[in-house]
Amino acid sequence: MLITGQRSTDAHNRPSMLPATGAEHSTCEEATCPRRSVATLQPTPCLELVSEALLLDEGSSFSSEYREIRTAALRLSFDYDGTRVEAEDPTVEVYVTSALPGRASVIARNFSAEARARRHLESLGPLEIDALADCIPAPGHEANYLVDLEGDPDVLCHFSAHILPQLRSSGWKIEQREDYPFDVVSDATWYSSISPAPDQPNWFELELGVDVGGKRVDLLPLLLELLQEENARLDSLTRRNRPYMAVQIGGNRHLAVPPERVQAALRVLQDLYEIDENSKGGLKIPDLAPGHLEELELQLGVQIRDGCPDLRERFAALASGGRRSGQAKSETPLGLRATLRPYQQQGLCWLQNLARHGAGAVLADDMGLGKTLQTIAHICAEKQHHHLDAPALVVAPTSLVGNWQRELSKFAPHLEVVVMHGARRHILRPLVQRADVVITTYGTLHRDLDFFVERSFHLLILDEAQMIKNARSQSHRAVEALNAELRLCLTGTPIENNLEELRALFGFLMPGLLGNASDFRTRFRLPIERLGNRERLDSLRRRIGPFILRRMKHEVATDLPPKTQMVRAVEIEGEQRDLYEGIRLAAHAAVRTIVKKKGFAASTVDILGALMKLRQVCCDPRLVPVDSARDVRRSAKFDELMEMVPAMLEQGRRILIFSQFTSMLALISEGLRQRGIDHLTLTGNTTDRQKKVDDFESKRADVFLISLKAGGTGLNLTSADTVIHYDPWWNPAAQSQATDRAYRIGQKRPVFVYNLIIAGSVEERMLELQRRKQDLADGILAGESVAPLTQSEVDNLLEPLDPD
Repeated sequence: MLITGQRSTDAHNRPSMLPATGAEHSTCEEATCPRRSVATLQPTPCLELVSEALLLDEGSSFSSEYREIRTAALRLSFDYDGTRVEAEDPTVEVYVTSALPGRASVIARNFSAEARARRHLESLGPLEIDALADCIPAPGHEANYLVDLEGDPDVLCHFSAHILPQLRSSGWKIEQREDYPFDVVSDATWYSSISPAPDQPNWFELELGVDVGGKRVDLLPLLLELLQEENARLDSLTRRNRPYMAVQIGGNRHLAVPPERVQAALRVLQDLYEIDENSKGGLKIPDLAPGHLEELELQLGVQIRDGCPDLRERFAALASGGRRSGQAKSETPLGLRATLRPYQQQGLCWLQNLARHGAGAVLADDMGLGKTLQTIAHICAEKQHHHLDAPALVVAPTSLVGNWQRELSKFAPHLEVVVMHGARRHILRPLVQRADVVITTYGTLHRDLDFFVERSFHLLILDEAQMIKNARSQSHRAVEALNAELRLCLTGTPIENNLEELRALFGFLMPGLLGNASDFRTRFRLPIERLGNRERLDSLRRRIGPFILRRMKHEVATDLPPKTQMVRAVEIEGEQRDLYEGIRLAAHAAVRTIVKKKGFAASTVDILGALMKLRQVCCDPRLVPVDSARDVRRSAKFDELMEMVPAMLEQGRRILIFSQFTSMLALISEGLRQRGIDHLTLTGNTTDRQKKVDDFESKRADVFLISLKAGGTGLNLTSADTVIHYDPWWNPAAQSQATDRAYRIGQKRPVFVYNLIIAGSVEERMLELQRRKQDLADGILAGESVAPLTQSEVDNLLEPLDPD
């Protein structure tokens, strides 16, 4: 029962007590009049969670139009020794019934304590309804506070799961009515399971949700929605320092989940995100994506139940890669006439481990570490274990066909080998299906594709697999059409320019592992190449890591002699300098015009053309097809080379000279001939490559001029100890491959590598660009950062020569 009294207000605009007068007290009889308290009681704040009707003003500045809404609200009151007083009640005294019959007291309200409670509540976020300009309570309202005017579920969840426990611990009484429109569940347990996807081999479906009172609630739809929203809601929660987000689990029931836990799950799910119309809302996981189960369990803190008994063991085996020391001690395969080095034995075990699980592989060892030998050992092991029930097909560049024949004859003479190449290849067709190994070229495969697609192969091996780095090329489409149980890529350069090349490689090797081109670009390439996103880089490396083996010579071939890299900068002057500047100015202006018209991405061919002219000036003005170049008589770099070579030969050096321009090699050849220096030349027009190699290795000449494109792979020239790159290119992989013709297993002497450049020119800037391109590959293969090529870097390449 409340006793009506007088009312005044304090500084917080709340009712304050006026002392009772003596006249009022003297009128009461002692037996029936309640006793007045001299001191006030400390009230207990009470907060009731209710459903409230409000009228929102949605009119203009000249008129009012109200819309009624029903939202979560708060009813604040205060408890005085068992008697409840509404916060807005103007009464200054409270009638408190005593436990003794007929005894009662009148207690003065403690308005200062009530004001402190209200200030504390308001500091935690709730809004006083009377203070809202565009909102008025509907008739018959009871609430006096709103948690959030918009009814944001994350705000309501934050209040229920985070603020209310604080108030309870402070002594507040918290009550919730049945009609409260936002109920937070706290006794939910997480569950997860994985099972084979129906009618989809090599894929599994993941279930993820919570169990509330024996009822399962699937959370994957929310998580996938968050993925599609690019985590905007989670970012908002983080900015507002919200420790919980609301997950609706049916009706007005919600689960309070820490955003960091959701983010942890999303980081894993983002790697696996594949929408399937037949998956009944499940999330698909490729069966060759090891490590994700363990990471999900770690991030979610929930044990995942397997619907496939051997799935976890398979994931563990793929993740280990067969590269542990205990797995690298298997015996040499029967018939292999070679003693494998420890790292080669480890590579064989890795290949065998992936083959046992039906997985593809990228053997990406550094040049000269014996990828061919490890592959031959793998074929021998497959034959020994009676797995080679169909031929192994080797697809290689034409220049490497002879090398494969020799290596197979040398290391595995027991294997039946058929070479499907050349004009008479058709008469060998009946022998293909009975062979152990079939060797062909990318060109022959494309021409005879109808023949090859009609046959099955146990193992499909792509040598120099960067040949299919363009997913739209004829070579890529041809190898993709072949029927093979296992697929293996051999390449020392799985990434030469951008991550799309890696996706093309795995698109052939293990379709679906990296998603389609659009998904890959959105999920990996753009965040990594443009934004330097380390999290996305780590995610991509985790996905491909079990299927790519990359060892560098300095890591495993410790018996190799040192390799010294040097830059020999040459100054240009006079007519050659003027020619360079004239062409540079014209090229830079032309490039800017084209980029402005077509855009940077569509101007690649024009940019490369402009840069090539500048590189030709640096090499030798005689290469430049313009009239003004005909009058330039001197080439600073050519003169430097003609001084270097005789001096090196006097020191007993044996020299490889690489150039991208065959016309430059012709000029160098003529210069050496004029000086009486014997030399050999290998270009794309050379018919017998092996004879040239044998002639050099038998020391019939000490200088070997080699076209970068024709001789950058498939040559073993370990008798050379000096490599000169006459014209550096921005593809570091191409130059590294060329260098490794000499710096490989079998080299006994220190190797010296020279980069000849024109100081301050496009060539000097290309060396820095080479390092950035190398970062792109290292970011995936070695875990370093990634630096993309930008338009500003092209502008840098076209800047003037350094001033005199």
